[in-house]
Amino acid sequence: MSKLRRLMNRLSHGALSSVAALALTVTATNMNRCCWFIFGQDKLPDNAKKLRKF
Repeated sequence: MSKLRRLMNRLSHGALSSVAALALTVTATNMNRCCWFIFGQDKLPDNAKKLRKF
């Protein structure tokens, strides 16, 4: 029983570490996309304000 418990602990630790690494990667990727989108924007012309729907 002890060997099985150690195996399960190792597997769960590895799985949780993988999930944490994936979450960090996805967050960094989304942040980089957002930053490039914001920094790459030009100033909108005044006539473009008429096209807003709110």
